[in-house]
Formats: sequence, structure tokens, C-alpha cells
Amino acid sequence: MVAAFDVDGTLTTRDCVTPFLLRVAGARLILALARRPVATMAALARRDRNTLKELACRAFEGLDSARVDDLGVGFADEIVAGRLRADTLARLRCHRHLGHVTILASASLDPYLEPLGRRLGVDAVLCTRLEREAGRLTGRLVGENCRAAEKARRVERWLAENGLGEAELWAYGDSPGDRELLAAADRPVWVGRASLVPDPFG
Repeated sequence: MVAAFDVDGTLTTRDCVTPFLLRVAGARLILALARRPVATMAALARRDRNTLKELACRAFEGLDSARVDDLGVGFADEIVAGRLRADTLARLRCHRHLGHVTILASASLDPYLEPLGRRLGVDAVLCTRLEREAGRLTGRLVGENCRAAEKARRVERWLAENGLGEAELWAYGDSPGDRELLAAADRPVWVGRASLVPDPFG
């Protein structure tokens, strides 16, 4: 059995991407969006999260990747200390206790999602990744933003590559960006305001 968890709003109490962008890039984030006003406004009008993510991550261009990764570790510690939902964390721990394979599948960024995955003891982290060259961030993404159809594809590919294509899949999500993954799951779990039962197998 496999359990795939979205992160922002599912495992956490609120969005993590924007706070991390602001912490790392600061004013550079505003400048990155201001340099492409037409593209930014068009993406906002269309509610195109993929394009907005690509534009925002241009703010990372030239930053030292090791420093950003260090900031990511600290940010992951903050998430563990005070930004996790108790109910979905309990559900994740239940799956792990029963020996199920657990995955984080999220549009969140790898500098903090990788260390968060290690702290939560999951088996894999599938997320949006920042491109690195010669120890610096390029301001580009590696592949696509890991949301919506791309998120479902990443999970499906990981399962196939790890011999788990026929495994029963539980999926947890809370937003439109999770719908494709939930639709592909054998056991989709929509995470809303009401608390989840900690142990669905008891």
C-alpha cells in the first residue's frame, strides 16, 4: 500500500511556498515579477499558478545554492515545529506504522521539502525542483511545476519505477491542484476543515 500526501494545506496549516520565497529572495521577488509585468498580470488574470511559479523563481537566479539549501533546512524545522496539521500528521504516522510506503507529492520547493521529508520519515519526495549550475541557482525549474496533472504523472512514474504500479494508492489533498492525483487514487481523501480520523484501519 502507498500513501501520497500533498503538503501545503494538507500536511501544513497554510501555504509555505510564498513565505519561503520572501525569506530567501526578499525584494528580488518583487523585482522578478515587475520585470515581466505583462506575463505576470496575464498569469494572475488566468490564475495560472505554473507560470507564476516560474516567474517568481527567477528571483533565485545567481543565488548560492548551498545557502538556499541551508535556509531550506531551517524552514523545514519551522514547519515541523509549528505548521503541521495534527490530523494529517497522525494519518501519515499511521501509514508508516503499518509499513505502507509514504510519499510527499507537492508543488513546494525542494530546498525545504527534501529536509521536511527526511524529518517525517517518508520514502520519497516528489516536488518542484530548482535548477542548479556550478553551485548557483539559475532561476529556472527542473521540469514542470509539480501540481495538477504533473503531480499525478510524477506519482504514477515513481510507482512504476519502484515496482509499485499495482499497489493500492491512498492520496491526500486539499486543493484543485490535487484533483488529478485524487482521481487516480484507489482511496482519495479530501482534506478539509474537519479533522480526519487518525487511524482509518482501526
